[in-house]
Amino acid sequence: MANTARILLFHTEPGKAKQIEALCRTLRIQVIKVKPSSYGQKLGYLAGITGFSREQITYTGAEFPSEMMVFSGMDSDRLDEFLAAYKRASISPIGLKAILTPHNVNWSAEALYRELFKEHNSL
Repeated sequence: MANTARILLFHTEPGKAKQIEALCRTLRIQVIKVKPSSYGQKLGYLAGITGFSREQITYTGAEFPSEMMVFSGMDSDRLDEFLAAYKRASISPIGLKAILTPHNVNWSAEALYRELFKEHNSL
């Protein structure tokens, strides 16, 4: 996996996205705002991981009903640092969060969203 810290944002309110981008600039984390037309792409491609290329599919489904944030190239210390800074910055929470893993790197953003949404609603 890439050693570049990146956060993928899906369906994030523009004002909140700007707050997250400003926070990530100070932490040297790249923010990628994913457009709905790319929701069918593999997470590895969206995160810019070597070996993944764009697939010839365009997502035409509905926008995700809620926000999602995916962390890539961040170890647990880096993730903890980001989450603590996020909390200190008083940015409103994003309910659906995931870390890119060897298990989900080949999933589409849509598949991950469905899985997280299912888990989130079963709590």
